[in-house]
Amino acid sequence: MGTVSKALSLLTHFNHGRTGIGLSDLTRLSGMNKATVYRLMGELQESGFVEQTDGDRMYRLGPQVLRLAALREAAVPILSVSRRVLRDLSDETGETTHLSLLQGSQLNSLSHAYSPRHATKVMMEDAEVLTFHGTSSGLAVLAYADTGFVEDVLAQPLTIHTPETITDPREIRAQLAEVRATGMAQSIGGFEADVHSHAVPVFGPDRQVIGALAVAAPVSRMTAEQKQLILAALRRAGASLTHRIGGSAPADYPQDAAV
Repeated sequence: MGTVSKALSLLTHFNHGRTGIGLSDLTRLSGMNKATVYRLMGELQESGFVEQTDGDRMYRLGPQVLRLAALREAAVPILSVSRRVLRDLSDETGETTHLSLLQGSQLNSLSHAYSPRHATKVMMEDAEVLTFHGTSSGLAVLAYADTGFVEDVLAQPLTIHTPETITDPREIRAQLAEVRATGMAQSIGGFEADVHSHAVPVFGPDRQVIGALAVAAPVSRMTAEQKQLILAALRRAGASLTHRIGGSAPADYPQDAAV
């Protein structure tokens, strides 16, 4: 890993539960030595990517991150476009909907929408890191990712989130083959117990997968009728989102699910 990659990798440890991180914790999380982390964070601070408040030794994300995020949204307005798609999909299905984006080697939840139809619902967090093997979103992305990327993911230790989490690479490859055949991924309790989720990939202008659109519901509500409703609505919403951001599905994507 080069110097730039090492520095940027430190930023991936910030999330909703860790908006501020001290030097010792960053050292532990990154696996780098303390002197290297201190030097890299100093360079990031000089460039405005992180900052430290007066009298506080904790690092937090700096204004440069917001500037780049605004530029990205201006060039590819996926966040603003996805909010309407997520709301409509949530209204149609009565369930939680969310969009995740592939960012480097991580799949991060970007935005979500809740339906007021049910008091019990699947809860989400923006910027939550999703595992590839345990979520329908992750499986949808892996199914259309480059072979090398898939092999790198499956070569890593795969976390067991629940008793239903599949960690055998052979079983996961079988799941990916099914996703490629149908254009749709599903996970039943793989990331969170009692959650049944479905997801479709979202593609960019170069026909490469950039993320996934998903619907998550309590297992108890996933009747045969509800499942069919979700599948149909999700296919339409995924195709619409890909189209609205100027993307196109690859030639091998199932025609009934393509844009």
